[in-house]
Amino acid sequence: ALRERGGGKTKGLNLRMKFVCGQCWRDGQVSEPDKALKYCTAKARHSWTKERRVLLVKSFEKKKWVVVRPLPFSRTYPLQYDMCVHVVKQKKCHYIGNCSFAHSPEERDVWTYMKNNSLRDMQQMYDMWLTLTNQNRRTEGPALTPPPEEKQITMPTDYAEPMSGFHCRLCGKHSNSERQWQQHISSEKHKDRVLSCEGEEGEEEEGLVWTHRFPGHCFSLCTRMEGGACPDGVSCDFAHSPEELAEWQERRDFLRRKLAKAREDMLIAPTDSDFGKYSFLLQD
Repeated sequence: ALRERGGGKTKGLNLRMKFVCGQCWRDGQVSEPDKALKYCTAKARHSWTKERRVLLVKSFEKKKWVVVRPLPFSRTYPLQYDMCVHVVKQKKCHYIGNCSFAHSPEERDVWTYMKNNSLRDMQQMYDMWLTLTNQNRRTEGPALTPPPEEKQITMPTDYAEPMSGFHCRLCGKHSNSERQWQQHISSEKHKDRVLSCEGEEGEEEEGLVWTHRFPGHCFSLCTRMEGGACPDGVSCDFAHSPEELAEWQERRDFLRRKLAKAREDMLIAPTDSDFGKYSFLLQD
C-alpha cells in the first residue's frame, strides 16, 4: 500500500485502480494492456503509449469507475483541492477538460495524495503502479493483499477525462480527435450557437431584452433618416435612432463578454477572427 509521507503520519488511499486504453474508453470499452505493455487487449490492438493511457479509480463504496485527470498545472500547490461547482450542482462543467477543480471525490483524493507526496509527473505514478502490481500483473501479483479479482492499491492517478476533452455541450457533438474538435469549433454553425441566445441564460441573468434590430456594421446614426425614412430600411448598416444605437452598443458589449468567456472555455479558438454577421465584435 502507498502511504503519504510527512510528519510521521501515514494515510492510505482506499481506491481500486487500473490503467486502460484511452481510445477504447472514449468508445465505451474497457481494455487493459497486454503482458508486454505494447498494445491494448481489444481487437483493434491500439498502441499502449503514454498519450493513450487512462487511469480509472473506484472507491470501495461505489460501483463506478471514474477517470482521474492530471494534476492541474500551477507553480505552487494549493492548500487544498476543491470540487467543481458545476459538478456539485450535477451540471456539465464548461471548461472542456481544463477545469482545475476536482470532478469527483475520488479525483480530489488522488490530487491531494499526489500533492502530499510531491508527485507531479504522471509517468512517476504509472511507474509506481507497475512496481506495485509487479506487472505482469496477470500473474499472481505479490505484496498487495488484493481481493480475488481486483488488486487493492491505495494509490491513484492520471489523465484528462476524454469525454469532456472533446465534447461540445452547446451542440451536443463529440469529437474523437483534437483535429476534429478544431474543425468543429471553427464551423459557422457552432460559432453562431455560441454567440446566439439559443439555450443560454445570459440575457435573462443580466436582465437584457432586445427591442431593436440586430446590430449592423456601422455603429453610428444614419444620416439619411433626416427626411424621416431611410431608403435601405431594415437592411441599413447604420442605427436609425439614438435608442437603437445605444442598444447596439450594449448588445456588442454583452456579446464581447460572451466571446471572451467562449475563448476562455476553449469553445472558440484564440486566433479565430471569422464571425460573419458578428464581425462587429472585432471592430473598435
